[in-house]
Amino acid sequence: MNERYDYDERRPFDLDSASEPEMEEKNPFIEDSPLVEPERPPWEEPASPPPAAYEPSPAYAAEDVVDDEEPLKEEPFAEEPPAFEPEAEAEPEPEPEPEPEPEPEPEPEEPEHELALPLEHTPSGLDIPDGYRTLEGEATGAQRSVAVVVSRFNGEITNQLLTRALDELELAGVMRSAITILTVPGAFELPLAAMALGKTRRYACVVALGCVIRGETPHFDYISSEAASGLQLAALETGTPVSFGVLTCETRAQAEARLDRGADAARSALEMADVFSKLRAAAAG
Repeated sequence: MNERYDYDERRPFDLDSASEPEMEEKNPFIEDSPLVEPERPPWEEPASPPPAAYEPSPAYAAEDVVDDEEPLKEEPFAEEPPAFEPEAEAEPEPEPEPEPEPEPEPEPEEPEHELALPLEHTPSGLDIPDGYRTLEGEATGAQRSVAVVVSRFNGEITNQLLTRALDELELAGVMRSAITILTVPGAFELPLAAMALGKTRRYACVVALGCVIRGETPHFDYISSEAASGLQLAALETGTPVSFGVLTCETRAQAEARLDRGADAARSALEMADVFSKLRAAAAG
């Protein structure tokens, strides 16, 4: 069974020991030229290279980690800027401050008089040059008779007017027995009563007192006008001084604030009676 090759001691599979010249065999059909790959048609794609073999990464054991190696420092995470900035919220408009309320103006203080001034019918201010003969009456009631005519209409007002007038006559020296009081229904009847008193020639002067307050109708205008003109006519017709002590007001409050007109009318009548007396004496002398 053992065969031996006489022509060669080498075995058929011992190709490694063969020399290169002997291993190279020439193809009798191909000339001595390098191998050239055949051309591929254009529709064929070149073959992709085979995928590389997967090589698993070597696993390291926990013992392979060097203890002396410094631990990795974690870098701070940088936040990425937002793609768009959100719109800032509109700040609410501040509420307007309330305007301060104006401070009330202080009321002017009335000057205090050290001495009370005497009551006078007409304020002073008239300056008569020297060198002229002057006749001026005074509010004196000595030895004089006075008539007072007063209306009953608006009696709450006329009653106080009468009280002020009587007090002023008493201060001026007029005796109570020398005073005659005549009452009439209203202010419209005052002129007729004053004229009748003046014609008697018994009274030095006549004091007329009344009150007319405006209402919803023109009645106020007619009464106040006729009372004023009628009293003036009575003085002109009789020659006896007649004072006008009639209040013509818009409201009752205005009338109550003018009650001193009763005293003014009394002083005015006395002053006119005194100046007429001086005038008659000057004319006779």
